[in-house]
Amino acid sequence: MLLNLGSGASDASGLVVLRDLLGGADTFTLRDRVIIYDIRLPRLLLGVLVGAALAVSGAVMQGLFRNPLADPGLVGVSAGASLGAVSMIVLGQTLLTPLNDALGSLALPMMAFVGGLITTFILYQIATRHGRTSVATMLLAGIALAALAMAVTGILIFIADDRQLRDLTFWQLGSLAGATWSKIYAVAPIIISALAVSPFIARGLNALALGEPTAHHMGVPVQRLKYAAILSVSAAVGAAVAVSGGIGFVGIVVAHMLRLAIGPDNRYLLPASALLGASLLLLADAVSRTIVAPAELPIGIVTALAGAPFFLWILLRKRGVLDL
Repeated sequence: MLLNLGSGASDASGLVVLRDLLGGADTFTLRDRVIIYDIRLPRLLLGVLVGAALAVSGAVMQGLFRNPLADPGLVGVSAGASLGAVSMIVLGQTLLTPLNDALGSLALPMMAFVGGLITTFILYQIATRHGRTSVATMLLAGIALAALAMAVTGILIFIADDRQLRDLTFWQLGSLAGATWSKIYAVAPIIISALAVSPFIARGLNALALGEPTAHHMGVPVQRLKYAAILSVSAAVGAAVAVSGGIGFVGIVVAHMLRLAIGPDNRYLLPASALLGASLLLLADAVSRTIVAPAELPIGIVTALAGAPFFLWILLRKRGVLDL
């Protein structure tokens, strides 16, 4: 956090910022204070929330599907949230003008969040039968819904003008540049509430690793566990995508790094994922702001450059198990 807060155009270092926060520094200019407290601090807090949300969601999904390659995007939440955001960018001055005027700067994140929730609701209706949710059906339906959302997104991109295309490209690559206090106030309760569920499902996910029948005989309410896991992941990822765009590979990379370091026990894996996910996203954000300064590289590019090789390494290690 100190490294991220002290990186950028302002000369203030992390330690100087910390002293100022504690009331012991008087070297800040008015310009530095505006940069730190109105630009960097909201961006830092948003990075913590988004990184923790994506990392914990990845760990929960891998435990739920018992698959090391599982990712929150598998259930279509990210694609649905992206569709909602793209709809607002392209149609905000035409069909969605009343909504845009009513919500102002919150219109984009709210549409993205609603898109993720609608996708989740449709997914539940497809995957649930007689009160029981099939994980396999949910996985396949999520892939299909994601493809459908991407197709509709492609239509909207096709009809967008040049200015909208630039906004779409930057948003889809992921960025924390639009961080404001109002966005933090909007998504923080959702993400924190979703993350607060993880300690209560950790033991159930441990039991689920032995299979659903075994977990059921151990006294784990499997169906309720599935509901809690999917809803918390949907809320966390939907809110994260709403304010940061498409930032990939955080969930899958963080969970595997921690499994190698501390083991697979979800009681420790889930809280550690929140800490490491936040740290890695803040590090990626600091790199994105400094590597091509004074311009800014979209943070999704940084995470993809680091995460894609790691994903391929996991795939090569597991291809015997996965019969690939």
